[in-house]
Amino acid sequence: MKTWKQLACGILAIVAYGFGATVLWAQESNEEKPKPAARVLLPLPDLSGNQQDDSENNQTMQPDRGPVAGVQSPTLGTSELRHSYWVPGIQYGITAQSNNFNSTGSTQNPAWTTTHYGSGNISLLEAWNHALFGTNYSGGGFFSSDTTQGNGQYHQLASAFQFDQRRWQFLVMEQFSYLPQTAFGFGGTTGLSVPGISGALSVALPGLQEVFAPGQSIYAATGPRYSNDSAVQWSYSVSRRGSFTVAAVYGFLRFTNPGNTNNDMEILNAGYTYALTRKDYIGAIYRFTAFHFPGNPEALGDHAAQFMYGRRITGRIALNLAGGPEITNFRFPVTGVNRTTSGSGIASLAYGFRATTVRLVYSHGVGSGGGFLSGSNNDQVIANLNRPLGRLWTSSLSFGFSRNSQLVTIKSLSSPSYNSYQISGGLTRPLGGGTNFSIGYQAQIQASNGIVCTAPGCQNNQTTHQIQMSFQWHAPPQVLR
Repeated sequence: MKTWKQLACGILAIVAYGFGATVLWAQESNEEKPKPAARVLLPLPDLSGNQQDDSENNQTMQPDRGPVAGVQSPTLGTSELRHSYWVPGIQYGITAQSNNFNSTGSTQNPAWTTTHYGSGNISLLEAWNHALFGTNYSGGGFFSSDTTQGNGQYHQLASAFQFDQRRWQFLVMEQFSYLPQTAFGFGGTTGLSVPGISGALSVALPGLQEVFAPGQSIYAATGPRYSNDSAVQWSYSVSRRGSFTVAAVYGFLRFTNPGNTNNDMEILNAGYTYALTRKDYIGAIYRFTAFHFPGNPEALGDHAAQFMYGRRITGRIALNLAGGPEITNFRFPVTGVNRTTSGSGIASLAYGFRATTVRLVYSHGVGSGGGFLSGSNNDQVIANLNRPLGRLWTSSLSFGFSRNSQLVTIKSLSSPSYNSYQISGGLTRPLGGGTNFSIGYQAQIQASNGIVCTAPGCQNNQTTHQIQMSFQWHAPPQVLR
């Protein structure tokens, strides 16, 4: 009960903050509109860093043409494209952290540690009449006063190619990261959290929904890890109202340290969508997921069938609701159980106020285990809010919650569960000359009734505080055509 009260309070705080934006803008109606906080595709704006041009907000917003039954996250749309370009840049970030999940509080690992990040960034956008290719990449190294983390390298990549014809659409997506810690909250609200260039020239790409990516939401899974997601999707309109969509996704999570759980996911997703109106959609989805855990003979075959409803209004709302039964088969029975039946679902909302964007996601179903379990029952909530504060500053709030528990409960034994929270807030502003500054705070909380670690001083319930700061600089955009 306490867990759900904390969860409800976190969501209410995000929503209240968003509605407060409309009041603030009513009081500042005489000021010029600032740049949108969301990552949008822009036609090479003035980069002097000391203006907030009304023309940006008056650009024609293009609708999100992704299939409602697809694997990509729904969006409010993108701004009209006028150029193809690429932008190189560099980035420096620093994180001060208390009570590292790897740390025991000894003199070798003091309670507060600092980690410095340095990287090169690049963003590229190539647009044709019926196709688009984009990529964002950040990569470099870090050094830390935390001896359990040490020094190393990190990389983040997001790439997408989309081809549109009158009746069909083809999409390829790739997301890769090599990070010294979990991606669930990495970088907070600063520029470290996403690959590529931040600010007006950032390249917005289709992204996978969270349910199609290997989870990393248990903080007890520590150390560097590789994560990769590859997706191919094809959608065909059989009529003016109906369309079929089929997609294949492959994802994996690999740790460099022992004691964690590696996993693979192979997913087949198929759906049919019917347009009730130009704004409202209904449909049905079938998804099969094969979970494998290298080094562990256990494997899972998961079937989910869902009915769905979607609503899209460009620039205002993107809503997806889906739910239905889920059947999970075990390669090797667990305490005599070789099959479980449950329910699965997802609710996703992106909403645009006059100058504020809000994104809320809730999902329930069988997951990969968060890097610590060999499969799990997973509930996850993600809430993000971005809004301007005056002419230059942009504020961001983020809340994440994930609960992972064993798929099969053993009688007479308590079933371990792992509740993870990440709460972050920050400010961003341009400094001029292609430079952006961001600062933020993040709390990461792990609450568990199961075994988390065996090191001296390690506790099942732990809170880590982080203060984060980053500077990004990018060169003038290089126009391709």
